[in-house]
Formats: sequence, C-alpha cells, structure tokens
Amino acid sequence: MNKPKTTKSVRYHGIGRFFTTLAATVLLCACHSGDDRMTLAGETQGTYYSIAYFDPQHRNMQREVNPVLDEMDITASLWNDSSQLRRVNEGRTDIVSPLFAYMLNLSLLMNDYTDGAFDCRVGRLVRAWGFSFKQREELSPAEIDSLLAISRGEVSVSKIDSIEGDYYRISRQNPSTELDFNAIAQGVTSDMIGDRLREQGITSFMVDVGGEVLVGDPKPDGSPWLVGIERPAADRYAEQQIELVVGVSNQSVVTSGSYRKYYEKDGMKYSHTIDPATGRPVSHSLLSATVVSDRAWRADAMATAFMVMGLDSALSFIAHHPDNPHIQAAFFIYSGPDGSYQTYATPQFKELIIKE
Repeated sequence: MNKPKTTKSVRYHGIGRFFTTLAATVLLCACHSGDDRMTLAGETQGTYYSIAYFDPQHRNMQREVNPVLDEMDITASLWNDSSQLRRVNEGRTDIVSPLFAYMLNLSLLMNDYTDGAFDCRVGRLVRAWGFSFKQREELSPAEIDSLLAISRGEVSVSKIDSIEGDYYRISRQNPSTELDFNAIAQGVTSDMIGDRLREQGITSFMVDVGGEVLVGDPKPDGSPWLVGIERPAADRYAEQQIELVVGVSNQSVVTSGSYRKYYEKDGMKYSHTIDPATGRPVSHSLLSATVVSDRAWRADAMATAFMVMGLDSALSFIAHHPDNPHIQAAFFIYSGPDGSYQTYATPQFKELIIKE
C-alpha cells in the first residue's frame, strides 16, 4: 500500500506512495512578500514537503515544522533501521510511543471500516514484492499464501501503566506479522503540521507532504486554495499533466494511483498497491483515486482502500455509505475498454472543480 510532486498556487498532485526515511532536512525556502505569504520547503520521508501560509507577523515556522518531521521519521520510517516501526517489525521491541499507537489504531479502524481493503499488516508482502527497502523477491503461489497467513495475524495495542510517561505495548498473534504505515503516515504528517500552524494562530495555509495536501482557511482575499489532480502518465518518467483543478478550504485532497509506481517483468506492469485479500499487486482498470476529506489521514487511507477495491467496488462502497465521515468527495480516473482514459466524479467533487 504505497506517491511523485516549490509551493505554487496550484499543487501538482503526484501519484504513488513510498514512505522513505530522509530525516527532516534544512529549510530550502522561507521567504515572504508584501502579501504576507510565507513558504517553506524541503525533503522528508523520501519525498518533498512544501508549506505555504499567510502570516502578518512574517514568522518562520520551520522550528515548529521540523520536530513533526523528525518525530514521524523516528516513529514510522521503514528506511531508518532505528525507527520504532523497524524495531517492532524485526522483533527488537514491543514498546511504542503514543504516535505509533495512534497510527496503528487509525489503521485498525480503517481496516474494519473498509472490510479489509485497507490493511497495515501487509508489510511483509510489500517488502517481498519490492515496494519497500528491500529488493523484490521471486514469489511462488505457495510463498504468497504463506505471506498472506502472516499478514492476517491479529494485532492490538494497549497502554502500559507501569512505565513512567505514555507508552504502549504492541501484541501480535503472529510474531512475523510486519506493519506498514505507508498509506497513512504522510497524511498524519500533514495533519500534525496543520495542527501546529493553527496552534500558532496561522489558519490560512496549504501543507503538502509528498502529495498529501491539507489546506486551512481561504486566502486573505477570500479565494480557495487550488489543488491540481494529475492526469495518468504513460510511464513513471512521463512529464506531469494536470487533469483538472479543484478549489478547497479546510479540507484535504489526496490521490493514490498505480501508473507511476510499479515494476515491470516480462512485459507486465505490477502495481505498488497490494491487495490484502490476494497478497498480489492489484489488477484492475482503476488508475487513480482522489479523496477529499476533513483530515489528510482519512483521505490518505480511503484513497488507498479505493485503489485496492477497484472502480466498481469503490462506487458501491460510496453508495452504501451516504453519510461517510471519511469521504466528502471523490474522483476516479480509469481505463475504458478501448484503453482510453475515463473519469467519474461524485456530485460533491464536481462542485469543487475550478478548471478542467
């Protein structure tokens, strides 16, 4: 379950979601103009982050942002062998921080809500298929079945009262079950940064962590923040093109897709999205799923779940959850029978479209 993207008025919203481990780096840009617009940019989690906000005091919020990026790296990075996630997966500890417990509880919640389409227990499968920090393995059907059994072991978290401070214990029915927060970590990061900005009295902002976009209040002139949705590319090296632009305020926009993150073997393209039900990369006509929600973690998780479900099941899910707390709007790009790109937008999404 796994996204490619200087802060601009239109965010080029890329596809794919590898959560890597470049720790929070130095500020690349912190400047302001006469309109009180400030920007920050840098690298984190193997991708970029860019933040734009309006502040009459012209404050540099880098010192507020860096601790969030650093905490997420040491908590949930698969590329940092000292992270809590690596140490849990490798059996080196079962004691974790509140942030780790929070992400695990969110993941288990979404697993139940999506009937298993979203599943953080597929870490061993993701690694075996080469979508993690290890090279791809050659998997036989029997090996896939074996890894599936590992990924279905029950996982739970409980608070430890006997240790000073807030700590939690992870329990795994199968000690070999590996967790992967790739499909929720960047969304949680965007939310945490947004919360930190609000705590400082900054309410008009756009936070983009590897494509997981969260925006606050409208800009001072009353206009919404603009987010571009990428058109499917022929391959991972193709230049980005924008399918459409939406205007949002106090919402998150996240896109997940399979046409930029994949590997090829014998002429076949294998998606980075693993189906927890089969243990194999998904194979269907859905190319990308965009979800609009109030929180980035919700949009992040649901976009991934829809990529697992495929178009028909995703639309059925939306129809059977009319009061869905996790989905305010959705947009899908899929391949038609003749190979052409087709789209479907929910009525709520159509209301957000600024330009097609």
